[in-house]
Amino acid sequence: MARRNKILVPEARNGLDALKARVVQSGSPEDAKFEAAEEVGVPLKKGYNGQLTSEQAGKVGGRLGGSMVRELVKMAQENLKNKQ
Repeated sequence: MARRNKILVPEARNGLDALKARVVQSGSPEDAKFEAAEEVGVPLKKGYNGQLTSEQAGKVGGRLGGSMVRELVKMAQENLKNKQ
């Protein structure tokens, strides 16, 4: 599967993929977006998805991205708390 997003720190790819799978409670990062799509009722399938509206695509991306950001903030808060 082709990746279109560019990560500022390429070495972080594996960690971000693991986080993505964890926030959606998926077995693998590759399946995370399909599970997220199912949760929000978007008919995402493997391969071409040009029939999806911008709203539908945004629901999937928002579900994944929002959950990842919330988890990263939670992790940072825990790290700060543990340093005190």
